[in-house]
Amino acid sequence: MLEKLEIRTASTMEMKDITIMVQRIVERAELSEGNCHIFIPHTTAAVTINENADRDVKRDILQELDRMIPLEDSYYHLEGNSAAHIKASVIGSSETLIIDKGKMILGTWQGIFLCEFDGPRDRTIFVRVSS
Repeated sequence: MLEKLEIRTASTMEMKDITIMVQRIVERAELSEGNCHIFIPHTTAAVTINENADRDVKRDILQELDRMIPLEDSYYHLEGNSAAHIKASVIGSSETLIIDKGKMILGTWQGIFLCEFDGPRDRTIFVRVSS
C-alpha cells in the first residue's frame, strides 16, 4: 500500500514531526507485521528518525548542520541553495521501520521527522507499507 503525505513547511529550516501521520497510514494498512518505508523525493529536504521528546534536540541538530554547512560559502550552484542540497544528502531521503502488532517499532523517545532545508515549501512524502 502506497500513500502520499502533502506537508507545508513554515520556515527556511525546520524539523517537522510526522510520526502520527505515518502511524495512521500504518493503521489503515491493517498489517500485523511488515515494513514501513518513508521516502521524500526532494533534493533540499530529508527524512530522519530522532528524539521527539525534547524540542531542543531539533534545534541543536539544525544549529550544528548550519555550523558545519553554512548558507553562504564558496558554492558553485547558482540557485543559492547548495547548503540545503548538502544537508539533505547528509540526512538522507528515506527511512524504513519494522511493523509489529500493527505499530511501527520506535524507541521510547523516537519520532519521524521531515527535515526542511529550503523552505517554506510544499513537500511530498511517500509512505509504503508492505508485508
